[in-house]
Amino acid sequence: MQDILERAKQIKLIIFDVDGVLTDGSLYFSDDGQEMKAFNSRDGHGMKMLRESGVEVAIITGRTSNVVTHRMENLGIKHVYQGQHEKLPAFLTLIDKLGVKADEVAYVGDDVVDLPIMRRVGLAVAVQDAHGWVKRHAHWQTPSDGGRGAARDICELIMEAQGCLESTLSQYL
Repeated sequence: MQDILERAKQIKLIIFDVDGVLTDGSLYFSDDGQEMKAFNSRDGHGMKMLRESGVEVAIITGRTSNVVTHRMENLGIKHVYQGQHEKLPAFLTLIDKLGVKADEVAYVGDDVVDLPIMRRVGLAVAVQDAHGWVKRHAHWQTPSDGGRGAARDICELIMEAQGCLESTLSQYL
């Protein structure tokens, strides 16, 4: 665990996949074809707290959805890359834009399409219910499943490693 905390201490940017990470992976469609997703409110608050602690938050997802656009706007997340069937080019563009090194990045994924980025970052995270191949290549696995608190798990781990979790949480007392 000490190695994971050392990796987390260096993180300046965290990137989340959406389906299977910020959601449980289910895709809901109405009769008229409108897509719906369920997001965990505690995950969202964890992302806000992490961003306020100074860590940039970004999204790279293979699908394109107005629901994701709306949710990320609601959370104040400005770096949103949707429709990225090959995610690595978006990752390289993002780290260049923000001036961060790959080892200063955490990436949270759940499926094999996330591996090209996960194999390059300083902290590769698999959600608890990720595909076995993804778990095998992750540095750390969240205690919670995707869409069920996994994002909050990693946000709090990074804040703990960077020494700001307790002060952040104590604001609510």
